[in-house]
Amino acid sequence: MGEFNIGKRLKTVRQNRNLTLDELAEVTGVSKPMLGQIERGQSSPTVTTLWKIATGMKIPFSTFLQEQETEYTVVDLQEQDVLLEESGAMKVYTLFAFDPIRSCEAFYIEFEAGCEHDSDKHNDGVEEYIFVTHGKLDMVLNGTKVTLREKQAIRFEANIPHSYVNAYKDTCNIYNFIFYKE
Repeated sequence: MGEFNIGKRLKTVRQNRNLTLDELAEVTGVSKPMLGQIERGQSSPTVTTLWKIATGMKIPFSTFLQEQETEYTVVDLQEQDVLLEESGAMKVYTLFAFDPIRSCEAFYIEFEAGCEHDSDKHNDGVEEYIFVTHGKLDMVLNGTKVTLREKQAIRFEANIPHSYVNAYKDTCNIYNFIFYKE
C-alpha cells in the first residue's frame, strides 16, 4: 500500500466529519500544507505524524494502514506493507487493523539496535500491551524506565508520553496490542 492510500483514507475520514484542512490542522497539530500533501499522496507521513492525526481525530492509528477485514484473517508478514520510522530502524507491520467490535488493533514491530522512538500520549482510555519476542527493550513511561526481556510483557495506560528504546546490540521484536475504551 502506498502513501496515496493513506492520504485517500485521511481525506475520506476528514470529509465524513465535515472538517476543513484548517480545522484538521488545528485539532491535530499537523500543518495544513503537510495534511494537504498527505491527502494528495505527495508526502509520506511518519508514524509520529500519523499518531498526531489519529489522536487529534480520535480514531485508531490503523485506520490509515489497512482495510478492515471480515470473518477471519490470516496475516503473513512477508505480504504486509511496512511503515518505516526512525530512518528505517523501526519497522511497523499491521497485523490486525482496528476492529470496532473488539476496539483493538495489533502490530508487529522491529527495532534495530540503537533505535529510539518517542510516542506522544494517546487519548484517555487507550491501553497498550507490549510482548517482547526477541531481544530486549527499554520502555520509558512518563519518565520511568522499565526493561523488558524476551518473553516478557507490559501493559500500560497510553495517555502518557512513552518511548521505545533498543539500547542493545541485537534487534528487538515485539507485538503491540492497542485497546480503545469507550
